[in-house]
Amino acid sequence: MKEFDVYAYGVISSSTLHLLRLPFPAADSYSELGDSFAMTGGEALNSSIVLSRLGLTILLDGNWIGDTPEAKQLLERIQTYNIDISRLSVQEGYSGVREIVFSDDKTRTVFGNYIDLLSTTRKWNIPNKADVEKARIVCVDPPFGEESALVGRFSAELGIPFVSIDCPYDHPLSTEAEVVILSGEFRSRAYPQADLEALLAEYTKRAKGMVVFTVGSEDILYGRKGEPIRRFKPYQVKVVDSAGAGDSFRSGIIYGLLHNWSDEKTIRFASAVAALVCASFPGVLNSPSIVEVMRLIETNA
Repeated sequence: MKEFDVYAYGVISSSTLHLLRLPFPAADSYSELGDSFAMTGGEALNSSIVLSRLGLTILLDGNWIGDTPEAKQLLERIQTYNIDISRLSVQEGYSGVREIVFSDDKTRTVFGNYIDLLSTTRKWNIPNKADVEKARIVCVDPPFGEESALVGRFSAELGIPFVSIDCPYDHPLSTEAEVVILSGEFRSRAYPQADLEALLAEYTKRAKGMVVFTVGSEDILYGRKGEPIRRFKPYQVKVVDSAGAGDSFRSGIIYGLLHNWSDEKTIRFASAVAALVCASFPGVLNSPSIVEVMRLIETNA
């Protein structure tokens, strides 16, 4: 008997989100601030919140939490979503992971201390295999090196599917994942000259599961080994806040996998979740219910 639906391991951050009324400015120029909101950041945390609002139970693990007032407020905020935070470690004298995000109707720009998190000493928990075993599915972020890979290895050993993001095509978190999702941001950094379809073919020929390329408002590309590339046009909404769109999309993928849906139905559902998150502010904290997601899908059938 599983104790919870999802074990989520990865980045957990406090975040201040600023909505811009004008496009993000070039250097030495100006933009107009709209609403601002204290919210959450980090892929694992944002995915967990969206999953919780879809009715799933989550155990969250990942980087250490600071002992600042801001970090304590973050923990209180997470608990309002009924997410199990018993594995999170508050470290005395540590300021925690934090970010400031500026979002307009097309882009999001992030300022944070993630380089400090990832390029100095280890500031995250070592995953516990017993925690992974209690989950129906695993959501893992790749930045924590050996520890992130360990989550994938535990999942494989236990026969529990996992969903990963933004890994090279020869990395175990890509090759062994039930689904791996690659963002445009990652692809432009890791494979700047690659043809999109050729790169997808490199991923799928190595992958055990489905590979998904998100391309903003353009067609989503997805496929599996030995199958043709498939496409899905994202739902068109008035974008208010694009921050968290990728995390929300992953949540929709996880929900579809837990319900044994087809690839096509899963992609459609994940796209609807992400669209509704983009259409509200702050999107992740106001992420949709199942009823709202299904209504968008039915309206656009």
